[in-house]
Amino acid sequence: MEFSVEFYVTANGGSPVQAFLEELKASDPGDFTAVLAGLAKLKNRRYHREPLAKALEFGLFELRHVGKLNTRVLWFFMKGRRIITVHGIRNKGRSIPARDLDTARDRMRDWQKRFEK
Repeated sequence: MEFSVEFYVTANGGSPVQAFLEELKASDPGDFTAVLAGLAKLKNRRYHREPLAKALEFGLFELRHVGKLNTRVLWFFMKGRRIITVHGIRNKGRSIPARDLDTARDRMRDWQKRFEK
């Protein structure tokens, strides 16, 4: 029962989460490695809960890594055991800013509109 983890791709072919991860790799290799390991763990259903993952709202979830800054990758489920990562953020606070939730929700809707069958 393995899931696939995929990156959201814009209509123009860009991948905001991959760009976020590249920036993270350059700025904080340790956190990058931890987040990459977390994404790999999401392939297994038993990790779809705290402390690694947490349900948010609107069908979104977060992969969480606590380091110097809180690093989060927001994602949602699609049919066929697919996890689509839509947004990455780093912040000092415990909560996710509303603008970041809005960005993730917009990307989720865009993906669903383009690819849901």
